[in-house]
Parts: sequence; C-alpha cells; structure tokens
Amino acid sequence: MKKIHYSYLLVLMVVFGSCQKLDRELETDITQEQIAGSFVNVQNLLNGVYGELREGFLDIDGEAMMASTTDEAEHTDETNTVQQFNQGSWNAANNPADVWGPAFRAVRRTNLFLETADPAKVNLDAFKTDPTTLALRMAEVNRWRYEARFLRAFFYFELVKRYGGVPIITRTLSEQDIAATQRNTLEQCIKFLSDECDSAATVLPVTYATGELGRATKGAALSLKSRVLLYAASDLFNSPSWAGGYSKTELISLPAGDRNLRWKAAADAAKAVIDLAGTGYGLATNYRSLFTTFNSPEIIFTRRNAASNTFEIANYPIGFDRGRSGTTPTQDLVDAYEIKENATTAVPFDWSNPAHAANPYATTGATARDPRLFASVVVNNSTFSSVASITRNVQLWEGGRDGLPIPLASKTGYYLRKYVNESLNLPQGTTGVHSWIYFRMAEIYLNYAEALNEYSPGAADIKIYVDRVRTRTGVAMPGMPEGTQAEVRQRIRNERRIELAFEDHRSWDVRRWMIAPATIGVPVRGVKVIQTSPGVFTYTAQTVESRVFQPKMYLFPISQVELSVAPGLVQNPLW
Repeated sequence: MKKIHYSYLLVLMVVFGSCQKLDRELETDITQEQIAGSFVNVQNLLNGVYGELREGFLDIDGEAMMASTTDEAEHTDETNTVQQFNQGSWNAANNPADVWGPAFRAVRRTNLFLETADPAKVNLDAFKTDPTTLALRMAEVNRWRYEARFLRAFFYFELVKRYGGVPIITRTLSEQDIAATQRNTLEQCIKFLSDECDSAATVLPVTYATGELGRATKGAALSLKSRVLLYAASDLFNSPSWAGGYSKTELISLPAGDRNLRWKAAADAAKAVIDLAGTGYGLATNYRSLFTTFNSPEIIFTRRNAASNTFEIANYPIGFDRGRSGTTPTQDLVDAYEIKENATTAVPFDWSNPAHAANPYATTGATARDPRLFASVVVNNSTFSSVASITRNVQLWEGGRDGLPIPLASKTGYYLRKYVNESLNLPQGTTGVHSWIYFRMAEIYLNYAEALNEYSPGAADIKIYVDRVRTRTGVAMPGMPEGTQAEVRQRIRNERRIELAFEDHRSWDVRRWMIAPATIGVPVRGVKVIQTSPGVFTYTAQTVESRVFQPKMYLFPISQVELSVAPGLVQNPLW
C-alpha cells in the first residue's frame, strides 16, 4: 500500500530532479486508496493538476514577462533577472526562466492522478442508489483522465519547446528511477505529444456547461496538436547545424525526412480545429477587450486567475499612483504595425517617409496605424485609465509625468496596454480577474496559413485565413496582398508578431524560425519624445539597449542540479 505525502490539495509535491526531492507544505500519511475512496478527493487532485498551468503575466521574478527577453519589450527594472537573457549572462547554473523542475512536478502530479483516478477504484458508493447519477459520475471520472492526459501533454510541450527531447515519464518514479532517467529523442517526444492529443480529443467534449468553463476541451487538445506539429515542421527542429558538432542530434532535431509532409501534418492539424463542429469558436469583434475577459468565442483554452492587481501595479505607467512601468514595448514592435492608406492598401511604417514620421500614431486618414497597435501599446499623449478620478493623457515626453528622467520610467517611450485592466483604481486597492489565454482562434488561423504556405504555396486558404484575422470587425485592416512564397512567409510572420504580441509566442517563434540572432540578438530601439510646445511633439527612434544571442540559446540548458541528480541526462549543445 503506497503512502503519499500531500499538501492541502491532496497532491504529491515532488520536484523531479531536485536536490530536495520532496517539496511539501503539509505532510501527512494517506494512501492512494484513501484518495480514491472519495469522489471529491479525486476531483481536488485533478484541480491541483490544473493549478500547475503556468501563465505569462509575471513569469520572471514575479514582475517580468518573457516579452522582455525579445524584441517586443524592455523591462524598466535593470535589476530584474530578465535582464540576464538580454545580456547573455544566463547559463546552466542560473536560468531565470528554467521550467524543468516545475514542469516535471506537474507531470508527476498528473501521473499520480492517473494512477489514482481509475474508474474501477474510485469509491462511487454514494451514487449507487441512482443508476443515472452513478453512470454520469463514472463517465466524469473517465473524462477527467483524458483532461489529465491533455494537461500532461501541455506540460511536456512546454519542456520540449525549451529543451528538445526530454524524458517521457508516464508513471510516478522512485528516487532510484529518477537517478536512472534518460532523455527521449525529439522524434519520440513529438509522437508522444501528438498521440496524447489525439487520444484526449476522442473523449473530451466540444463544450462545457457554464460552470465548468476553463476545463480542457476537444478543441484545446486539437489546438495543442496544431502547435506541436507546427514547431515540429519548423527550421529549428529540422536542422542541427547550429549545434557545433553535437553528437546527440536526435535529442534536438528530427530525423532527415520530407519536410513537406511535416508541414502538411501541421496544416491538417490546424484545419481540424477550424473544422471542428459545434464549438461556437470565432474571432472576437473587440480586440482590446479580448484580453480582459474570460468568456469569448475566440478563446479555446485559458486560465482564469483570482482577482488581483499585481499585474497592473507591475505595468501601469510610472506617473500613475503605484505604477511601476515594467514591460515596455519597443520601437521595433511598434514599427511592425502597418499604415492603412485606404480600404484596400496597407504599407509598412517608414521613418524615412515624412508623412509617417510626422504623426507616427495617427488613428485616421491616410497614415492611420493598425488599430491593434493602440489596443496593445500605450503611446505618447494617449488616454490611460477608465477611472474618472485617474484618467489622463500619458506624458511620455522627456520631463513629462511618465517620461524620463523619472526612475523606472519607460526607456522605450511606450507602456503596455494589452492585458492591463485600466478600470482598476490602484490607490484604493481595487482588483480584477485576469485570464491568460493559451489558445485562441487567431493563432490557429495563422498556424494553418503558415504551414499551408510551406506545404502548398499559393493555396487560396492562405490568404483567406490571414485575411480573417486582418479584416475582422474592430481591426478592419486591408487583406494580405498576393506575393511569392517568401513574401507571404514574411507577411504571415509579421502578422503573428503583432496579433500575438505579449502572448508568449515571440520568444519561441524567432527560435523555431532560426532568426533569433537578427531579432533578439541585436540592439532594441525606443523613441525619444520631445514636446516642442504644448501638444506638439517630435519623435526620433533611438537605441535603448544592446542584446546578446548566441547559437546555444536556441535551446535552454538543463540545470547542473538536474544533471547531478540524473547523470544519464545529456546537456544541450554548446552549454
């Protein structure tokens, strides 16, 4: 009879590969049989697995987003460990975004649930007097198992996209087992993830009743498969040339094969989500509010957090009471938002064009910017906060209430708007619920278009689905122009960059495309804002920080602690 040490959610808090194996809050003796003896205990065990889902609001040091490790943003706090990425000083002993331990803890919690939540073992005696209820409860326990398998695949993908091939573990391990653990090949990991998504999709429902929103659905499982296969088809996992003669290329790259077939599999996986009947999925008509809501037809899978204001404190402009600036968008990102010249024509923003440079934040006329810019970024002299006693225009010019040289003021000349709840009154301590979106339909459309452009360039669906993102209500940008495969590839990549900004895609996209040296390994720019007279400004793009990217940074290093606990693990190349 196996005894379990557990915390208040009745879960085993074991950090895989940690020098302190058991990380426990409240220790007590309980058996798996005792957990299975209570339907509620089993339910709580699964809730604990959901609780392991990571969100990207304040992922690094409790203050920074991964966006600040890319050309999307610069963090205003120079002491935050996120700066180690930009300086190139992170390593196997010190990685501020290392998820190996937390992700394998989540895997272990999932495996424990699957070993415990066997419909044949769970005590359902309380429901035996009502055959209908009993049947529903048995079906519910069975469905929970597939929710857990989806979650385990989700945790595994978070590992694979960072480290390549990792140990595939589908049962709880002893300390001896952990010490003998070895990495599976990347090919084995991709197959495992794809198969698990397929299995989960056969059982999980398309939708849930309102009271169970947030649980894994068939659409979530198919969306994860779409992302997995998109990454599997991309350059990084198909070319070990960057790895400097690394002898274990099977850990970081797929075997040589027909890339076209991999792109087709990725396109088919995305199309399966698009074609899924009965979901009610669609694109939100208000891009800005999509990121401050929980229940939108665009959202496929999300995590809703308890009410708080920590994200707002971390990211409100510095001149607003309690604001700390935090994640500040770069000029590089802002320049990626196009100019809408008219209903049919959009052109790149160009600083050398006097009409563009004179008013880089136009909202109307022939130089109007893509409206997603203003839904994601606070620009100079724009209104911030919907609280009547607080609302005002943001003063990002030098000497303004929100500009330099105030300590922690934005160096880039911008503040973050996306995901920020402007209805909160921070001086009064008001809070709001936050929802971190893992999958939404716009990503699926762009996944499909990207894969299809590689597999079948010129296919009509490429433009159809990119245009669904660009031309939807509330955005109304002109459709994507026709072009060569290479031109369309660049346009799709730029569309991902602006549509999915600050949603934890950019860091991984530039890696899988293998363009990181030219994007996150070069200086990032901001804008210098000077007020020449009241309400009149000049804008000059300028470098705000140098960045470092070396080839080894395409994948994360496995920490030295993990390698010492499990000597059979092999370090990633060049670390």
